[in-house]
This record gives sequence, C-alpha cells and structure tokens, in this order.
Amino acid sequence: MLRIVNRAVIGVVGLVLLVLGGSVLAVGLGVKPPSWWIYDGRHDVLLSDARRTRWRGDGWWWPTVLAVLAVLVLLALWWLVAVLRRRRLAEVAVSTGDGEGALLRGRALEGVLATDAGALDGVAHAHVRLAGTRTAPEARVQLSLEPHVDPGVALDHLTANALSHARESAGLETLPTEVRLTGVKHRAERVS
Repeated sequence: MLRIVNRAVIGVVGLVLLVLGGSVLAVGLGVKPPSWWIYDGRHDVLLSDARRTRWRGDGWWWPTVLAVLAVLVLLALWWLVAVLRRRRLAEVAVSTGDGEGALLRGRALEGVLATDAGALDGVAHAHVRLAGTRTAPEARVQLSLEPHVDPGVALDHLTANALSHARESAGLETLPTEVRLTGVKHRAERVS
C-alpha cells in the first residue's frame, strides 16, 4: 500500500512542478500566457507587494503560516523515513566457528527457507521474509495449506525441519519466527 501511495504522491508532485516550472520558463522566454494564468507577462511577478503583505498585519497570519510549514516538514520527514526504511534484511551475519564471520545474503536465506517450507507435504505455497538485524534476524513465514493438512502438523514440520536447518546452517542461537497459516481456496469444478 505504501508503495502505491509513494508513487502517486511523487507523480502528482512531479507533474505539478513540471507544469509550473515549464510555464515560468515559457513565459520568461516570451510566450503569451492565457488570460486566467497566475501572471501576465515576462516582467510580472508571481506575488505582488499587495498580495504578499495583505494579511501580514493580522494576528492569525504568521501562526497559521508556521503551523502549515511545520505540518509539511513533518509529513516530508515521515515520508522520507518510510521510503528509506528497509523492510527486508539485506545480510545475515553467519558464524564460521573460527572467530571470524561471513555475511549471507538475506534473500538467499529467504529462498532456502521458502524452498524447505514449500517441500512439506500439503503446503501449496510458502513465502518467507527476514527482518531484524544482521546478528539477530527474525523470520516471517506465510504458508498456504491444502485443505487436508492439519495446521499443527505443518507447523511442527516447519519448526523441526526448515527453521532448525536455517538456524543451524547460519550458526544462529535463535531464529524468532512469526508464522501465518492460510488455507488454499480451490474453485468449484463441475463433475460430470
């Protein structure tokens, strides 16, 4: 959802800036703007002295301007943090046993976990995402189960096989995991 909002906001802001910047450039180069446009000609200013100083004497003007600017800055900072925050763990620190360490790509570990979890009997689809830090990763697993599978058995197999293999191979003491189980919905088919 955030990706869609992000792209829509960037697209709208970019379009507005492109139209306004293009119009300023065009009028500055001598193109005659329409009569309803913000300014009339090459030597016209966007805000005249009368427009700029119109409400300066009123007591509500400056607090309102500062409040609007503060809200805009806070929204821009929230958006920047949301865009820059990583949703996935890029690397996992692996203990090699010799006092040194190695880095394992997070997507590689996610792929192996998803393959192991998907190989369980009755699992139609497995999706894994790693979060947390390099030294303390956390897994989020989503399993789509066939209707005949007992969720408890599938969870036991996931814990005993895929998660324990991943934890042991990466040399992790613990691998906290959040598992979401969903059922596969099949379309009704006509039997003749």
